[in-house]
Amino acid sequence: MSATPPLLATNLVRRYGERTVVDRVSLSIGAGESVSLMGSSGCGKTTLLHILGTLDRPDEGQVWIEGRDPATLSDGERSELRRVRLGFVFQQSNLLPALTARENIALPAWRATGRRRESLERADVLLGRFGLTARADARAHLLSLGEAQRVAVARALINQPRLVLADEPTGSLDSEATAAVLDALGEVCGTGAALLVVTHDPGVAARCGRQLVMHDGRLQAAGVPRFRRAGSRA
Repeated sequence: MSATPPLLATNLVRRYGERTVVDRVSLSIGAGESVSLMGSSGCGKTTLLHILGTLDRPDEGQVWIEGRDPATLSDGERSELRRVRLGFVFQQSNLLPALTARENIALPAWRATGRRRESLERADVLLGRFGLTARADARAHLLSLGEAQRVAVARALINQPRLVLADEPTGSLDSEATAAVLDALGEVCGTGAALLVVTHDPGVAARCGRQLVMHDGRLQAAGVPRFRRAGSRA
């Protein structure tokens, strides 16, 4: 296994006008490691996640994804990096409303490989894994909030990314769906991928191997048990 971590960030700063939203944040997440990030609304969590996911650029500092600096890549190369090496679960599902659940999940693989049938077959596997087979042909705008979020998580996983960034992935889910999503994310770590989960739920945070708390743009750390399957004991 490569010694290069899936994610390394050093001295990240992001400002909006006079306000510093991300303040000298450094973070490394190793292969197979799961990390949670908690903090009050407006403390900078989502901004940090967008920087780490190459959706935003820091005013200072650097990010490396598997040893590559996204700032040195073209827009097309950054898009390819996000599509193939990253899985991103947004706070709002961000599904394409005109596509079915199956098509939304398959789309990143379809774009990456150009193989439509294979991509749809991979989507079918994930639909079953998340208990969504019966909703495969439902248009995204007809899905419930919980269904849409499960589709969004499945979409993030279809290319078997080495780094998964999740912004409140269980915020719209009931307890059963939450357990299914977290078990799937835990399995991702088992393949050697890295996971960072932004959450307000202490129960979600407690299933990660490391817990971070963000306050006024800065990180504070506290250790918690490793990522474990729903229903297992600490």
